Amino acid sequence: MQLVSFFQEEGYKVTIASTAEKREDFSFDAVETVNILLNHSSFDVFIKEMQPEMVLFDRFMSEEQFGWRLTENTPNALKILDTEDLHSLRKSRELAFKNNSIWTSEMWKAHEMTQREVASILRCDISLMISDFEIKLLSQVIPNAEELLLHLPFMVATPDDNAIADKPKFENRNDFLFIGFGGHAPNVDAILYLKKEIWPIIQSKLPKVKLNIYGANFPQKITQLHNTKEGFIVHGWAKNAHEVISNARILLAPIRFGAGQKGKLLDAMLCGTPSITTTIGAEGMQNDLEWNGQILDDPKAFAYAAIEAYMNQETWMKYQENGQQILIQNFNKNQLEKRLRFKLNQIRNNLDSHRDTNFIGKLLQHQTMASSKYMSKWIEAKNKY
Repeated sequence: MQLVSFFQEEGYKVTIASTAEKREDFSFDAVETVNILLNHSSFDVFIKEMQPEMVLFDRFMSEEQFGWRLTENTPNALKILDTEDLHSLRKSRELAFKNNSIWTSEMWKAHEMTQREVASILRCDISLMISDFEIKLLSQVIPNAEELLLHLPFMVATPDDNAIADKPKFENRNDFLFIGFGGHAPNVDAILYLKKEIWPIIQSKLPKVKLNIYGANFPQKITQLHNTKEGFIVHGWAKNAHEVISNARILLAPIRFGAGQKGKLLDAMLCGTPSITTTIGAEGMQNDLEWNGQILDDPKAFAYAAIEAYMNQETWMKYQENGQQILIQNFNKNQLEKRLRFKLNQIRNNLDSHRDTNFIGKLLQHQTMASSKYMSKWIEAKNKY
């Protein structure tokens, strides 16, 4: 949404092309939307008629499916990959977690998804990276990474002195909160971890306080955890995320594997809500600044830090102020948009020379055109019969 807003402000006409069916209850109507098909030549006609100046892929899977068609039909379009987060990092960490192993970068390099994702990055002119940790990781395997990767965190309006003045005060807030999409494995694990390891400690010290769990598409193993006697309340989807976060006193996010930046933790800062999270939860968000709460990986220490933040108004207000400073220093919309604008103009004005320096990308593009193209055409032909 922030990228759509940026391109609209720059004067571009934005068209969103998607294979997904449009859902009116969750749709965004400020841009033109077009339904496209996988492995179908109708996309070639569509993109050839449009002749876009820039194309932004939503994650590497989109580039795998449509990148070769764009290269063939609109070779001069600047290709941008929005990685969202490094999916191969999240998957390799999840695998290490399930195997009770300590994650290493060598595990990431050996993961099948890493090869696919890195290849996609190399085929594009620029890839947007939300976390500087992921840029450092990719720099181990990508030549001239500084030319192909752009660090672009969440972009939010810089808060002023009155940014949280209209938010509920400490004394008007109640309970703890977790919020996150139920179809995302790190969120499901975090809720189970809260239930088993962390919430029993907190409830023993604060028996009248509740933990409210919000998120869409929770699996049954999460909905069945709902227990009013234990104060563990599973609500499901929140119509207004910022409203429920603003009314909570503390956000809990014990994320044990994952990648990228965590939207729930950014939203907590925007709502003036301190958070207790883990090393992976806060990764790529704070730099050298003090956290908007505490960062702890031990469940017992995590629980007691949550209790302290909940009970101590002075500590709570200090954490809240830390969050505002992180927003100002690391997520300044104007500064980040300036960074993006400069990079896109630089590449657009020197597209041929930019691509010439990316020999491996050109090689991969050639091989992809030879393999993906004919696989896609075979699938298309097969689907006719």
